[in-house]
Amino acid sequence: MAIRARRRDRHIDYWPGFVDALSTLLMVVIFLLSVFVVAQVVLSREISGKDTVLQKLNAQVAELTQLLALERGGKRSAQDDLAALQANLASLQAERDRLKSDLATQSGAAASAGGQVSQLTSDLDAQKQISQQALSQVELLNQQIAALRRQIAALEEALDASEAKNKESDAKIADLGSRLNVALAQKVQELSRYRSDFFGRLRAILADRPGIRVVGDRFVFQSELLFGVADATIGPEGKAELDKLAQAILELEKEIPADIPWVLRVDGHTDKRPVNSVQFPSNWELSAARAIAVVKYLISKGIAPDRLVAAGFGEFQPLDSGDTQEAYAKNRRIELKLTER
Repeated sequence: MAIRARRRDRHIDYWPGFVDALSTLLMVVIFLLSVFVVAQVVLSREISGKDTVLQKLNAQVAELTQLLALERGGKRSAQDDLAALQANLASLQAERDRLKSDLATQSGAAASAGGQVSQLTSDLDAQKQISQQALSQVELLNQQIAALRRQIAALEEALDASEAKNKESDAKIADLGSRLNVALAQKVQELSRYRSDFFGRLRAILADRPGIRVVGDRFVFQSELLFGVADATIGPEGKAELDKLAQAILELEKEIPADIPWVLRVDGHTDKRPVNSVQFPSNWELSAARAIAVVKYLISKGIAPDRLVAAGFGEFQPLDSGDTQEAYAKNRRIELKLTER
């Protein structure tokens, strides 16, 4: 009996300790589950808030894109910033999708909830920093766009002022142009009248003279009347005819007002047969030399030099394109035309 009593005293009851341990383990599990639930709630709020921020950012980016499309001529740097911002937004969206996927995956892994909550919190902090950077870039872009708008407004004001000045200048130019046209028309009419008087006098002086004829609005002297063959020296008979011409010009010069810009153009022409001498290597030199000789002789008779013009046309303005002696003689000529300067 004594032995049995001692054995009963030695028996240890483990059940209370087991119950305590089981309760403690259950509390730990409940705590971990609570932490996981709280983490899910926090992540859901963060993700929801990030969606709102992303939507605002997308709206701002759309507005900026429209503004930058209108102002792309001087905003390359702003477009680069916008492209970087869009890249950041795309990265944020991808990261958001990844977080959602991670959150869905974590719903079946309660044992490792503590480590995942820490990782997700770190990721959210990083995303917050990225969002702050994106917002800073958006603010900078808004400032740049405001400055560009001010510049555009200033340019538009300057352009409006310039257009107003241009309209005023155009009106003045149009008025001056109309006045000038009227004045020129009057001068042309006056010159036409004096040209008619000049031609009338020359017809009276040189009427029925051999070697002189009227072609259109000019008097034509055949070269043989003034010069020898392949020569630019005026002969006695030619000087006599030019004296009459000089007298008519001097009388007309006294009558024409000084403000009418008239000149007497003397044109030298040859036939198409080539001439080749030391003095005249081609018909250009011969025709020009003859026209200059006539001008110099008229100057010697008192005609003002600024009222005379000499021009050489060589054989390139023929009156008759034939190859006969008659055609050659017709093409060798000195033409006189009263015209405006």
